[in-house]
Amino acid sequence: MNREIKKTEQKALEINLDNSIYGSFAEIGAGQEVARNFFQVGAAVGTIAKTMSAYDKTYSDAIYGAEKSGRYVCESRLYKMLDHEYGLMEERLQKDLPETKFFAFADTVAAINYARTIKGQGWLGIRFQVTPNGKPNDLVIHVKMKDNNNRQQQIAIGTLGVNLIYGAYYYHKDPETLIASLIDGIKDRVEVDFVRLTGPDFAEVDNRLLIMYLVKHRLTEVAMFDKEGNSIHASEVMYKKGLMVVRGNFKPPTLVTEDVINSGFKQFVQDTCQHEDKCDSLNMTEITVDYLKRQYGEISDRDFLDRADMLNALGQSVIISDCSNHQKLINYLSDYKIKHLGLVIGVWELSEIIEKKFEENQDGRLLVAFGELFTRNIRIYVYPAIDEDTNELINAKTLMVPEGIHFLYKHLIDSRQIVEIEEYKKENLHIYPHRVITSIQAGSKYWEDKVPKKVADVIKKNGSFGYVGSNIAINI
Repeated sequence: MNREIKKTEQKALEINLDNSIYGSFAEIGAGQEVARNFFQVGAAVGTIAKTMSAYDKTYSDAIYGAEKSGRYVCESRLYKMLDHEYGLMEERLQKDLPETKFFAFADTVAAINYARTIKGQGWLGIRFQVTPNGKPNDLVIHVKMKDNNNRQQQIAIGTLGVNLIYGAYYYHKDPETLIASLIDGIKDRVEVDFVRLTGPDFAEVDNRLLIMYLVKHRLTEVAMFDKEGNSIHASEVMYKKGLMVVRGNFKPPTLVTEDVINSGFKQFVQDTCQHEDKCDSLNMTEITVDYLKRQYGEISDRDFLDRADMLNALGQSVIISDCSNHQKLINYLSDYKIKHLGLVIGVWELSEIIEKKFEENQDGRLLVAFGELFTRNIRIYVYPAIDEDTNELINAKTLMVPEGIHFLYKHLIDSRQIVEIEEYKKENLHIYPHRVITSIQAGSKYWEDKVPKKVADVIKKNGSFGYVGSNIAINI
């Protein structure tokens, strides 16, 4: 994907000089940084119908209505702003400017404060027409700011807003370029961890791909979508809830995968909700970029969508991450005050984590290294496995660990920071994903009863993983 990376000023001027684009700006919380870019480059009279900043909360509520949550920097607030401002554009100018492509840009942002208790984050969006008199579309993102200075964060928001508007009009036929262009000029200064592109001109766009592009192009380390394939953000769905995450390859999800999810979540709920009046917990699956790259060396859109289809068919919401270790995911989720966090992994993955921590921390930092992973509100749930060579059952308690870490490991077991999943389907442990994928590609029927029926249906419908039909009855 080769393209010219244009400066913010150049993008703003191109839009100003395009007489077919005309709209309004409404910005809350960080001044009018986006609109300022268009004023500063000149010729803004051809682009800007109105700018405003309803900074006072009471005044803002009078215009857009109050939020049930009491929050102002949230997704629902942004959509109320877009509804109101775009409605005014159509009402007041549609008849006078029939050949114009209207837009309404809005953002609601909380920049870093003096006490550093607010790190800086916000929602930005544009409602826009691709063609005059066409139905409008919405492009919405969430951003976390990384600058440690309030003024620098405001400047970054100004650049991000210009990139968003420019992308909506000039890259809308190439969604991957649109996503990558969002951080032009502000790479490493912002983290864009949510995107949603909807509207009649984008009916064929799969927002799950856009979410994946955020991670692929390093706009964020973590992004997510729900079981319906809709983009979601942790601040909107996870705040002060319990969360269980199952990390895996999911190529494909087998009957074992299904049991890992179900038995893991059942035990997680039992452990975390037994002393609470209301149990408000959810479970999600996590696919890492590393898993997506293993076969092809780079990410295949089709391969990713196949796995996403299968997980969604199983009713699973999905996290896409560039977190090679669990600590990065934990750090990301810590911003959203999750009440309880459970990570479900296989016993062999646990073995790899322990071996790696042990090998990398021979300098006396072993306790610190494990302390970073095993914090108070996190539990690691371990699903057992059958050793292919010995046919021996291996679980959290029987797993062999290095002698130098044996005492620490026993402490983590005794304190239930590492928890053995107790109720599982032992009869399925002989199912190994590499045998299933080999069977699919070989055209045998071996695999069909090793995966949930919904997964089998997706594989056959999509032709996933090289499936061309099962005609050979062989065992693998």
